[in-house]
Amino acid sequence: MRPVLLGPVLVLLWASLAWAEVLVQPDFDAKKFSGLWYVASMVSDCKVFLGKKDHLPMSTRVITATAGGNLSVHMEFPLADGCNRLDAEYLKVGSEGHFRVPALGYLDVRVVDTDYSSFAVLYIYKELEGALSTMVQLYSRTQEPSPQAVKAFRDFYPTVGLPDDMAVMLPKSDTCSSGDKEAP
Repeated sequence: MRPVLLGPVLVLLWASLAWAEVLVQPDFDAKKFSGLWYVASMVSDCKVFLGKKDHLPMSTRVITATAGGNLSVHMEFPLADGCNRLDAEYLKVGSEGHFRVPALGYLDVRVVDTDYSSFAVLYIYKELEGALSTMVQLYSRTQEPSPQAVKAFRDFYPTVGLPDDMAVMLPKSDTCSSGDKEAP
């Protein structure tokens, strides 16, 4: 019985050590983080993402700080025939800026870098269809991320083992209505 249990224990130990190396934005402020964000770029080793990455348009997130350091996130994803809308609660885990999102299979979400006014880099460790994967997203307050934002994103994702060929800059899309809302 012991060898059967040792495998999952080692996987959990390795995963917790890998997560521990990813830092969270110092003094993260959920209220400053609230508002409209465009997902301007993504990189991931998720097989589902890799199969679709060259056909994904820019999506939006409208984030609202809630009680206890949680975030309420309204997501809009452009589709060929309209817009897919989804709401999720990002539940605070330990420190400010560190979350999990059970509804999406996000085991670990960290805001690793943000200036609040123009960009944010998010680290996501998730489970999808029984497979674990790492994703990094670049959020921008505008559809055109600044060179500093792109640099922060490109400097970060190799530190979690993601190569350039798994990254994509997402093309603009006006399909979803969140783009009409004002950023703070």
